[in-house]
Amino acid sequence: MSMEFGEIRERMAEYLNGQGVDAVCAYPDSGRLRRKGAVAAVSLRACQGGPGGFQDYLGERYDEESGQWQELYGKKIVLTFGLDLYAPQNGGAAAIQSAFDKMAEALRREGPPGLRLLELSCGETEFDQEAGLYHRTVEALCQGYLYAVAEEGGTFLDFIVRGESRI
Repeated sequence: MSMEFGEIRERMAEYLNGQGVDAVCAYPDSGRLRRKGAVAAVSLRACQGGPGGFQDYLGERYDEESGQWQELYGKKIVLTFGLDLYAPQNGGAAAIQSAFDKMAEALRREGPPGLRLLELSCGETEFDQEAGLYHRTVEALCQGYLYAVAEEGGTFLDFIVRGESRI
């Protein structure tokens, strides 16, 4: 599962949509559409990395397709997602709360593939007079690994974001 950092927010939006939370990537190339209900605007606010193992060595895995062992090198990462919620005036603060509850349950249950939820926080729901929308700031800290796969001889094949397995 190869992933660029630009794709990470798209994966989060896809995951939330699959869990019944209307979500779009913040700052889309296309124009904004007015929604009937609450929507989460997904952004990537921060990425912090740290050592994942000794000299960034994470271990080996067997690639059944090539029939060879591959070495894994990488870093543990913590991603801060902005999952800000917006709702039209007619939906009100109740639509924001309902969307937040769905989002919290979806992230607590399993979260997007390759990432594990560490923390979910939110602010108060406020009404933006200028935009005519209710708004609540939401942030999710998720942990995973950014790693590279090396085949025999030390050639790196690809960089991948992957999460920890749950126990």
